[in-house]
Amino acid sequence: MRRYIAADFGAGSGRVIVGTVVGGKVELEEMHRFPNRQVYLGGTLYWDFLALFEELKTGLKKAFAKYDGIVSIGVDTWGVDFGLLDSRGRLLSNPVCYRDKRTNGILGKVFEAIPESELYRLTGNQFMEINTAFQLYSMVRKDDPLLKAADKLLFTPDLFNYFLTGVAVNEYTISTTSQLYRHATGGWAEEVLSKLGIPRHLMQEIVPSGTVVGGLLPEIAAETGGKGVQVVAVGSHDTASALASIQAEEENWAFISSGTWSLMGIETERPILTPEAMACDFTNEGTVNGKIRFLRNITGLWLLQNVARELESKGEKCRYAEMIAEAEQSGLQSVVDVDAPCFNKPESMCEAIVDYCIQRGMQPPRTKGEFMRCIVLSLATKYGEVKRMLEKCSGRKIDTVYIVGGGSQNSLLNKMTEELTGVRVVTGAVEATAIGNILCQQSVMGKGCF
Repeated sequence: MRRYIAADFGAGSGRVIVGTVVGGKVELEEMHRFPNRQVYLGGTLYWDFLALFEELKTGLKKAFAKYDGIVSIGVDTWGVDFGLLDSRGRLLSNPVCYRDKRTNGILGKVFEAIPESELYRLTGNQFMEINTAFQLYSMVRKDDPLLKAADKLLFTPDLFNYFLTGVAVNEYTISTTSQLYRHATGGWAEEVLSKLGIPRHLMQEIVPSGTVVGGLLPEIAAETGGKGVQVVAVGSHDTASALASIQAEEENWAFISSGTWSLMGIETERPILTPEAMACDFTNEGTVNGKIRFLRNITGLWLLQNVARELESKGEKCRYAEMIAEAEQSGLQSVVDVDAPCFNKPESMCEAIVDYCIQRGMQPPRTKGEFMRCIVLSLATKYGEVKRMLEKCSGRKIDTVYIVGGGSQNSLLNKMTEELTGVRVVTGAVEATAIGNILCQQSVMGKGCF
């Protein structure tokens, strides 16, 4: 039996999972789970890549020790972030986290160099300060010496693949999150790189999802026990892998990948690059089958995660099932804009939500159940708004919304989403990202057809 390893890195945690495809269904077994933390050092917020790579190897050791027949590994992560290598392939610095403050206020400066209408026409990405292009432009403006020392830029999943195989490539789906990919040519947006002063030589060859990057380096294979195992560039952006898990039966369907972020959109044959799409903050990103995810990035369960963490630090137990039960009994109708800047990096999420409500004459939440209701109602309201925008920009009527990821377990959110979008909601797999990751590997290494 062929087995595959999905290494799935989220903003809060990572997992190494062994998967098999039996009778058309993916069976998963979690081998190793670990936290993913950001480290604030010297005024900069970093990802601890070295620790994450060590955790990955620990997971691989456990998998290879338990199972024979593992043929490949696929890595998926969040988007936009990257690491820089020097000419000898050495990591110059831990990757900077997208929530770092270095891009605060950068959009206005970017639009002085390249008009927003032109930038959207070229790249089709939603304008978010976290995007790769804007992170790099902040480095250009500060004459960051790392850029002068750098020889290669690898997005986070590509960075894992490089230190597993020694091969440096940029996978398609993760590249399309950068605001540096040009859909019209299927390559890097040369005009954007030039106008923002981003060194062209940093960008590597873009390979399609399902590309076999290479075998494990001899030292990695010896350390982990993975001799002969290949590394596959799967849908390296976690949303691309999550979308690949959906087996939709309808034509007019949309998806929500629900986690720390909520990504809501549709799959299209071609990018939608109209002024209307730009005004509605939609982004065009790649799918594992070479199509387009036309979607909106929405701040998701980030609010709820922070509220629960904050309340627990004060000694209050925050089990989601209990919070949902309390929320269902609450009559609170206050709705916040989950994408408001005040919720990006507040010192206290609870206070930020309370202040937002008070300033707008709404009843603020006070109990954990009321916080749950306020956040869930606000998310469902946003989904309703985005659904209507999707229909307007695409000319397609949406009849069904598939919800995958951890947020699909929130019954109250599912119910409110159905009410406020006015369409049928179908919940998919909690482990959608790992399933899509495994399916992509099977299409290359197994006998299946993806």
